[in-house]
Amino acid sequence: MTRTRTARAAVVVGAMGVVALTGTGTASAETEVAEPSTFTSAFTAMATPDAVVNTDGVPTPGEPGASGTFMYRINSDLEIICYDITLTGVTPPYQSAAKTSTHIHEAAAGESGPPRIALPDPVDDGSGDLVSSGCLQGPFTTGIAPDGTDTGTGFSLAEIEADPSAFATDNHTAAFVAGAVRGQLTQVPIGGIETGAGGTADDGTSGAPLAALGGSLALAGAAAFGLHRRAVRG
Repeated sequence: MTRTRTARAAVVVGAMGVVALTGTGTASAETEVAEPSTFTSAFTAMATPDAVVNTDGVPTPGEPGASGTFMYRINSDLEIICYDITLTGVTPPYQSAAKTSTHIHEAAAGESGPPRIALPDPVDDGSGDLVSSGCLQGPFTTGIAPDGTDTGTGFSLAEIEADPSAFATDNHTAAFVAGAVRGQLTQVPIGGIETGAGGTADDGTSGAPLAALGGSLALAGAAAFGLHRRAVRG
């Protein structure tokens, strides 16, 4: 949790290239872009196996002892999402009908729902943890099209900002196809945190800066943003 974003970014293919990390051999086609100078919102999710449900919404526990920390920073004006993902105790190979096995689903807690964004699958960084970091720009596609239309078609990041509790993030493996871990998105403040790209994110959320949050949520958020970034205020 203390490794820098720079180290985590080493597992992503090319800063301006094409991501090609998949769980089933089908290539992903999301474009990797540079981190924007500002963000309109930020979200975290602490993913656990007990939160997993299958496609019918039936509780289907994931990999015992596994956990995941997902941090998302969004610029909805540019349709860019930056992600920092760390999975602990999750055992590949990955498996999903989508083009990758790491997703953001439109699904409330305890419910199933379609994937809206397919993210690059984390890979081992040498410590045994699985990590992935970078930024993607829409329009988004998932490779899932039950009615002939991809479940990412027409999706906007502003939908997450409007109701983050309606979205979950997860990772799927061959042993736990319904999901190894899953967590609901929770919004966190972004005011006072440098983006790392020459600017400071606008304070798009209410409340104290990230550093003032208590408990595990603050620790997860601070680690995912990168502890090496200094606070602008406070």
